[in-house]
Amino acid sequence: TLPLPGSPFDYQLGGGYPPPPGVTVVARDRTDRPADAGYDICYVNGFQTQPAESASFAAANPDLVLRVDGEPLVDPGWPDEYIYDTSTDAKRSALAAVVAPWIERCGSDGYEAVEIDNLDSYTRSNDMLSADDNLALARLFADTAHRAGLAIAQKNTADRAGELRSAGYDFAITESCIEFEECADYTEHYDVVLDIEYTDELGRDSFDRACANTDPALSVILRDHDLVKPDDEAYVFDSCRS
Repeated sequence: TLPLPGSPFDYQLGGGYPPPPGVTVVARDRTDRPADAGYDICYVNGFQTQPAESASFAAANPDLVLRVDGEPLVDPGWPDEYIYDTSTDAKRSALAAVVAPWIERCGSDGYEAVEIDNLDSYTRSNDMLSADDNLALARLFADTAHRAGLAIAQKNTADRAGELRSAGYDFAITESCIEFEECADYTEHYDVVLDIEYTDELGRDSFDRACANTDPALSVILRDHDLVKPDDEAYVFDSCRS
């Protein structure tokens, strides 16, 4: 089951809260409960550690994170996240076994779909990983999601949309595809594309331009970059279909 094209949605990775009026599709972290607003998407970090779990994961699985001079390689944009080592079949199988219960738990918790983040970790791997390495693991995630009765969303990595669609991915969740002029790369392959634009990139002033997009596959919202909850003064939510 997929979200309806053009569905109003919200992106709540900073913590769950009652969805804004009219919102029927909500994405939340896998540690959170579904919103039950209509269609729920479960966020899974499939190619890097979550910050709170980085040290324990690296200690328990020393061969499954990339290392430089013996130390785990971090994502420079998220320095508390270690990059998984997807370079061999054996390591990909081991990582898939780690992530599979998270995906399955999303299904048992009542989510309809999963989104797998950081497919593009190979671009931050100091050339230790290739796109093919990560795509091979992405295929394993798609198989796991479908066996669990879940749809699976591609997250970012516009230039690989065709390959991921062929690998079984069902729809796309994108960040800043209007800001970076990538939306057509997704809508060429998917009937449902959910796009989050950010106040510190596209900004409020250009949001009307974003909303002028008439592609029926694309839903667009504007959020604060930290995805905070409404009780935080930095919170921003706007939708083209508000």
